[in-house]
Amino acid sequence: MDRYAWAVLTLLCIVYVLNFLDRQLLSILAKPIQDELGITDGQLGRLGGLYFALFYCILGIPVAWLADRGNRVRVLTIACALWSAATIACGMSHSYGQLAAARMSVGIGEAGGVPPSYSIISDYFPPERRGLALGLFNLGPPLGQALGVAFGAKIAASYDWRLAFVLLGAAGLIAAAAVWAFVREPVRGSSDGRRAAPDTGEAPTFGATFRLFATRPTLTLVSLAAGATQFVTYATLGFTTLFLMREKGMTLDQVAIWYALVLAIGVSAGIYLSGRIIDRRAVATPQIYGTMPAIALLLAVPFFIGFVWAPTWPLAMAFLIGPTFLNYFYLTPAVAYVQNAVAPRQRTLAGAVLLLIMNLIGLGLGPTWLGMASDWFKPAHPGNSLQLAFYTLVPFYFVAIALHFALARALKLEHSKAVA
Repeated sequence: MDRYAWAVLTLLCIVYVLNFLDRQLLSILAKPIQDELGITDGQLGRLGGLYFALFYCILGIPVAWLADRGNRVRVLTIACALWSAATIACGMSHSYGQLAAARMSVGIGEAGGVPPSYSIISDYFPPERRGLALGLFNLGPPLGQALGVAFGAKIAASYDWRLAFVLLGAAGLIAAAAVWAFVREPVRGSSDGRRAAPDTGEAPTFGATFRLFATRPTLTLVSLAAGATQFVTYATLGFTTLFLMREKGMTLDQVAIWYALVLAIGVSAGIYLSGRIIDRRAVATPQIYGTMPAIALLLAVPFFIGFVWAPTWPLAMAFLIGPTFLNYFYLTPAVAYVQNAVAPRQRTLAGAVLLLIMNLIGLGLGPTWLGMASDWFKPAHPGNSLQLAFYTLVPFYFVAIALHFALARALKLEHSKAVA
């Protein structure tokens, strides 16, 4: 494999780390932000969920349309610079309104981050190595979460929560410059065995791509299954630090060490292992795109309940290892399946449609639901409102499991028709 392709993948993964780090910094620093600005759990949930997701998901479509017709590297560079500047603005906010506006701006910038990266990677790596490449790229979220917890919490504990936003936003501006200087725009379809006749036709429209997702059962189900899973994962991410500090008794310094380790090891291992399994098994048994995430989520449920129930934070951390590892077996299969199922010039837009569906459901509604539930429980249960809110996520696990098993059946049927 070309060393330059691996170097590009490394840099894009760093950008994705910063993308997710900036996105999750609000939840990591929720306690000091709440203490200073006086915002409720419901307001916090909307900041990290609905307000962010509306801009992030909807604007991802025109950005992807532009990237499918233009220079993807340029789109990624501008997007990274924009969300990084908006992250700095979060650190300068002195009211809920200012923070909400800054968070929306972060969402606008991050809309141009992931879909162009998916497409660039797919043109640097052939289909038989794409699961591994996308799996490594998708280590960006867990690494971003872990580094955000480690550095964000440590900076906030030692200095001020505002400084964490400013420093990490500045790092993003440096990364944007590195992408512009180092990454070359690849030829579309060049890794698909058609180097002599690269795909130079007109790119499909958003309407055509969305209709493809709406009319092809496997694409519909993979999007809905991923969205239902993200409902749980984003809700959990959005409030775990606050939950551990407010109801389990952890300090920011303890969060910076132990929670960061759980995220870094657990989520990274889940995403990497799922990518390796997809590369080895998906050609012979395509239904594994659905069965593997379904089984992993089923195994995660008792660990999640144990995490919510645990009376002390060390025991909660021990239980949290299970869902942190198992909850993320869905991501690489979903992305790899969509990238392999569409034409090269449709990959950026297809990735954006996948992100639109699963993030509107997961990112938009998950944290919003959990924050609202906590506010609802708080008058009668002021000491454990978040604990009760976390229990309400258990039924959504089973919705995600059912959708992944339905996806597996659809994939098996599609494969049987193809070989008949």
